[in-house]
Amino acid sequence: MADKRDYYEVLGVGKNASDDEIKKAHRKLAKKYHPDLNKDNPEAAEKFKELNEAYEVLSDKEKKAKYDQFGFAGVDPNYGGGGGFGGFGGFDMGDLGDIFGSFFGGGSTRSRRNAPQRGETLQQRVMLSFEEAAFGCEKEITIGRVETCEECGGSGAAPGTSADTCSTCRGTGTVTQTQRTPLGMFQTQSACPNCRGTGKIIKTPCKKCGGKGKVRNSRTLKVKIPAGIDDGQSIQLRGQGGAGSNGGPAGDVIVTIGIRPHPLFTREGSDVLCEIPISFTQAALGVTLQVPTIDGKIEYQVPEGTQTGTVFRMRGKGIQNVNGRGRGDQFVRVNIEVPRNLSQKQKELLREFEDSSNANHTARQGFWEKVKNAFK
Repeated sequence: MADKRDYYEVLGVGKNASDDEIKKAHRKLAKKYHPDLNKDNPEAAEKFKELNEAYEVLSDKEKKAKYDQFGFAGVDPNYGGGGGFGGFGGFDMGDLGDIFGSFFGGGSTRSRRNAPQRGETLQQRVMLSFEEAAFGCEKEITIGRVETCEECGGSGAAPGTSADTCSTCRGTGTVTQTQRTPLGMFQTQSACPNCRGTGKIIKTPCKKCGGKGKVRNSRTLKVKIPAGIDDGQSIQLRGQGGAGSNGGPAGDVIVTIGIRPHPLFTREGSDVLCEIPISFTQAALGVTLQVPTIDGKIEYQVPEGTQTGTVFRMRGKGIQNVNGRGRGDQFVRVNIEVPRNLSQKQKELLREFEDSSNANHTARQGFWEKVKNAFK
């Protein structure tokens, strides 16, 4: 894990960045490196995973505080070699015993291999429709995870038997070698070659797990998707990942959300955008339209004289904020369709209309006269 990048560097924000700045930075980069948009770029998937890992920590106040104080060791018990005191750049207090034992003839009896270790954290991606993300839903995912063997209870020994304490290391998992040097007695510790650092010898292994104490199973989990979740955001299922070792906690499952495009709507945060075509006559005279929203069609009065590109705001018709505080708005852009394939009579009527608009006609002529004069 020595090559891990600083989480703030990953998101491109400073350490004093607000929650909103962190969220915006993650959303922007998640869209840039989304696997669906970078199918020919294998590095994008790794960057996408790295972004989600950084956002998972920095978006959680408790985890962020630990990370700010202790670095990676504050949020990942496995960082730096497993389960010692976090926050010292991965330095294990057990190392102190090794160091001081080397110089003063003592020795640490603690084996890092026997220390509690957190289980594997798994990544899963779930695709949602536009409506499922807007209103929330429940999905099922299937994962393969390492679990404690039910047959032997995780001991690795066959039912009715038990593991014996290693006679070589006496259950510590380590052996100490002493050498005489001009500076005195020098001691080094290494994993016990007899038990391979476990401290135990299994004479009759469990048939189901082969003496490992763990098996890999496929499990189906239900995931509750909150209303308003956005593309690239993640849901953490605590304790649903791989089983821990030596009494360590289970890992988590990180579910990353992807949202399929909608034929009518696009989304910006909690706001919804759509475009509606209207005729020239409707724009000139005004019209009551049936406007589609995520809640269904509603009537909206378009005023007379509406110009193409005009945007109307429909308050509270957007998507619920994922934190549950209110809804966004819907913005409707009006596009005026120019009629095609006019009949001769329709063309004559339009010319009569143009001729009758003397005031507007004079104003346009005045404008073009100004343009001509400007380039003389």
